[in-house]
Order: sequence, then C-alpha cells, then structure tokens
Amino acid sequence: MSDGAPGHPGTVVAEPGPNELRDPTVRTELKRAGVWFGVAVAIALVVLLIQPLLVIFAGIVFAALLDGGVRLLGRVLPIGRGWRLLIVCLLVVAFLLGTFYLTGVQVVQQVSQLRSTLEVQTVRFTGWLSNQGLMPGAQDVSGIARQAFGSVGQVTSWVGTAVGAITTLFMIMVLGLFLAMDPRVYERGLQWMVPSDMRPEFSRVIERMGVTLRRLLAGRLLGMAVEGVLTAVVLLMGGVPMAALLGIIAGILAFIPNIGAIVTGVIMVAVGFSAGVDTGLWAIGTYFVVQTFDGYVVVPMVAKRTVDLPPALTLGVQILASALLGIIGLALADPFTAMVKTALERRAERAEERHGAKGQPTS
Repeated sequence: MSDGAPGHPGTVVAEPGPNELRDPTVRTELKRAGVWFGVAVAIALVVLLIQPLLVIFAGIVFAALLDGGVRLLGRVLPIGRGWRLLIVCLLVVAFLLGTFYLTGVQVVQQVSQLRSTLEVQTVRFTGWLSNQGLMPGAQDVSGIARQAFGSVGQVTSWVGTAVGAITTLFMIMVLGLFLAMDPRVYERGLQWMVPSDMRPEFSRVIERMGVTLRRLLAGRLLGMAVEGVLTAVVLLMGGVPMAALLGIIAGILAFIPNIGAIVTGVIMVAVGFSAGVDTGLWAIGTYFVVQTFDGYVVVPMVAKRTVDLPPALTLGVQILASALLGIIGLALADPFTAMVKTALERRAERAEERHGAKGQPTS
C-alpha cells in the first residue's frame, strides 16, 4: 500500500505492460514472429500436400496447352472462346481415338513383348558384366531384373496402380478444362489475394508466365511429333521389332529432354539387339541420327520461336525433381523452370527500371 493522501492514487507506472500492444516494439516483434510462423506453416503444408499440388500444377500446364490451341484457332475462326475450346477438345479426342484405333491392337501386343525383351536383354547384359568381373555375380540375375522392372512405379506409389493413374489423369484433364474455359476469373482471384499496390506487377508477371508456358508446350509438342514419327519410320525401315511402339515411346519421352532421350536410346538399342546384331547396329544408328537431327535442327528452330532453357539448368532441375517428387515431378520440371525463370527475369527488369529512374537527373 502507498502512503499517499486519502483520495489521491499512488505512483502510476507509465510504461506499457507485456500484454499491451500499444508499444511499437512489441507490435513489430509480433508481426515479425507472425511472418516467420506463417512461412514455417506454409512450408509444412507444401511438404504435406506436395502430391495434390503436383496434380494442380499439371492441370495448369494442361490448361495452358488447351489455351494455346484456342488462341491459335482464334486466328482463323472468329468465333467465341467456348466454341473454339470445344473444337480443340474434340480434335484432341479424335486424335487419341484415331491413334489407338490404328495402332492400338498392335501396341497392346507389343507392350508385353517389350517387357519380356527388356528383361532378357538385361539378364544378358548383367551376365556379361559379371563374367567380365565388372560387377558382383548374382545368383539369380533374372529375378533381379524382374524385380527392377516391377518396381518402377514404387517411386510414385500414389499413382502406381492403373486405377490411380487413370484417376489422376482424369483429375488433371478436368482441372485443366475448367481453367481453360475462363482463365481470367482465376487470375482475378489470385490478384485479389495480393496487396493492391502489387496487383499490376503481379498481373504482368502472370501474363508473361502464361506466354512462356504456351510457347514451351508448343515447342515440345512439335519436337515430340517429329522425334516420334522419325524414330518409328527409320526403325521400320531397318526391320527393328516393335517400331510403332518405340516411336510412341520416343515421342512421349521427348517431352522430357536429356533424360527422356537417354531412356529412349537404352530401350531402342536393347530391342534392336534382341533381333540380331544388324538390327542392333541399325537401332544405334537410328538413335544417333534422330538425336542429331533433333539437337541441331529441331531444337534450335523451336528455341528461337519459343523458350530457350539452358541444358545444364534443365538437367539439374530434372534430377532434383525426379529424386524429390518422382516421375510426375520429372515431367513437370521444365514448365516449372520456365515459369520461375520468367519471374526472375521480370524481377531483374524491375530492378533495372528502378535503378534507371534513380539515375535520371531531375529538372
């Protein structure tokens, strides 16, 4: 109790208490702690939800592909966007059904044949390495090979089954279709989540990312078509078994440069040598001819009109994505790299603009 006079309070502490937010220092520290806590929560959510996020990003990539087709069709057909999107979807479905109708039965028969051929060739190759002392001997090399080929899907076990793969593909296509119907709606929604003073720059970056993604996918589709058709035709000329299936595999794997070309070459050479030394040598020659034509003609031509990504950068991102995220991460590594590269380039441009504005003399 204080000794002050009756009716007069004692000495009042003027400093704010620890439970009061009037102190600027307390508010600043709480805001800083809240930012770090939010970043930690965001990182944890990304780690926990990485698989759904990959599906969403794949849907965005598919939407960019459809949007590119809609824009290209709009140059020759001055009709509504919805009708153009319908035409693009019908053309895609017709192409897939036509390809399956023409090569479906043959390809289905060749898939099981390809698996057994690769197993036999793996047994032969590993056995030769064991006899040369280049690798430890195995009691059952055939069993090891079957186990290796049977566990390919374990990296992405969440889509390892046929039902899971079909469901995931269906979700990606539906999501991409909804995004392609009216992308401006979703862009405005993203802008609403950004502070108002940053929205013009955010809109500019999103627009550049969309252009970059559409150009990248257009170039990849052209490269896939050229590499797939050229591989199938040349292998068919040389009498290599399963030429149609190998062409389809080469075309699909061409979406993933560097790693896709290596996998295609291994499969192609293994199948070629299964039919004899001559066909094996023809398969090797086909691989080098196709890759040389693709590397020195198709890729430079496409890169001038689309997106030129440094090979070392793309390969490094592909290795990291495949190790962390599996096959789907590997397939989406290049679109992700292109979008990040676009955002960083725009940031560098803004820095140069601010530097130039500061360096201008005032009147």
